[in-house]
Formats: sequence, C-alpha cells, structure tokens
Amino acid sequence: MTSNDIRFDCRHHVDGGPLVVVPRIDGAPLTELIDGFEIAAGMQPAGDAYGGLIPDNLRSSILDHFLGRSTDVMGPKTPVLGCDCGVWDCWPLMVRITAMADLVTWDLFEQPHRKERDYTAFGPFQFDRRQYDDALRALNAAIGPDES
Repeated sequence: MTSNDIRFDCRHHVDGGPLVVVPRIDGAPLTELIDGFEIAAGMQPAGDAYGGLIPDNLRSSILDHFLGRSTDVMGPKTPVLGCDCGVWDCWPLMVRITAMADLVTWDLFEQPHRKERDYTAFGPFQFDRRQYDDALRALNAAIGPDES
C-alpha cells in the first residue's frame, strides 16, 4: 500500500500574529487541496475559506490533537484546518483521525456548517506511522513547549 507523506507548516498568521499550523500532504498545503476539491465540486462558498490552526486555541496538546485525541468539542472528528480568520471553530475542516501501530488514516472529511456537502471523494489519506510521528515531533519542536 502506498502511503501519503505529511509535514506540518508552522508560520505566523497575517502581520506577525500568532503561529498557525497547516498540514502539507504530498508536498501540497491542505488548504490548497481542499480549495481545489470544493471549487471543482461546485461548492459555495469555496476558495480561500480555510486557514491553519492556531495551537494556542486548541484544547489539547498539538500531539494529542493530530492523533485524534482532542477533547471531542465538536464530536468524534478533529479539526485539521480552521477559518482563514484564525478561529478554528468558525469554519473548520473536520476529519476522522485513526492512529494505529503502523498507520495513521485521515478520512470522512466534513464541513460541519454545511452538512449537505459530500466529501467522500476527498481522501482518505494514509500515513506511515513512523513518518507521521516524526512530522509531529518536528511540529512540536517548531512550536516550542510553551505553545503546545
């Protein structure tokens, strides 16, 4: 089975604001991947609606969050992107994260504010667990202990 590659970009929000995290899958930012999917599917609104997650706004550590162990604030799924305004629950992209011993899967994507949207053709993405954990460790190091 071929697995996807994941990295996490960590940069400051507009004008030197807080740090934001954007997953990068197979070299492409998830924001671009989902924009392309939504636009091609004719969804409205679509394009430039998503932004990265601000670690300070998460209710769990960044490691727990991206392993799907957040506090279930919005149900069993995990936000992997937020609104471009920086508030993740304003316009989140939700996903089921399943972490196994050798594989991490992202599937069942949804936009909770538009339940009628069909994301079944988006993903699933499957990551080698060692590579995923390495990417999370690099993200955690980039954020620093005070912000995770």
